[in-house]
Amino acid sequence: MANLRVIALSLLAKFRFPIFFILLGVILIPASFSWDHPVRETLVASQGPNWKKSPLRKTYETIRRWGDWPQLMVIGALGFLVAKWKGSRRWSRIFLIAMVASTLAGMVANASRLTTGRTRPRESPKIEQGFYGLRHEGRWLIGVPAYNSFPSGHTATAFGFAAVIMLASPAWGLVIAIPIAASIAGASIGIGAHHPSDVTVSILISFLVAWVVWRFAEARFPARR
Repeated sequence: MANLRVIALSLLAKFRFPIFFILLGVILIPASFSWDHPVRETLVASQGPNWKKSPLRKTYETIRRWGDWPQLMVIGALGFLVAKWKGSRRWSRIFLIAMVASTLAGMVANASRLTTGRTRPRESPKIEQGFYGLRHEGRWLIGVPAYNSFPSGHTATAFGFAAVIMLASPAWGLVIAIPIAASIAGASIGIGAHHPSDVTVSILISFLVAWVVWRFAEARFPARR
């Protein structure tokens, strides 16, 4: 029994990060679905008739543009090059791992949202909100933007990148990387591209993917001393 307890505590310590996020997901995911409708109603009520031409919408669009995968890869590559130029093996390695985690998190999210058939918030009332799966009314929904809401691809790539920064350097991650990723997620909601639940699920996916990538890199490619 003592040995089993030691093993259990060892596993708990080793996997505390994913266990925490899985338990957090059990709480947050159901809650986030209950936020979808009231958040959308509040946003629509506050936006007004000139919303599409407003400075706030343009700001959201700019934030989302820079939160897309190609732009994040450019930022990661620039960070890698600057780190190499400064002679920092540690940060050049961190940026490479962040780029890999961002890519994989985005792939998981995008593969999922191509099959869920969830309508984007901004499609209401033209399309009734719901999950329509792969086909609806006799047509395939794969690749149809109006039905590719869940989960958020932008949020997944942004938080996949930011989560690695946080794991490697909590100070930089919590002060800079995570707030930037959160602004991308917030812009996705504000612009009507995603529901709060889309974003919540993507954040949880991203942290889990980032943790796996970080642990794999630490085990297989340990940092040189």
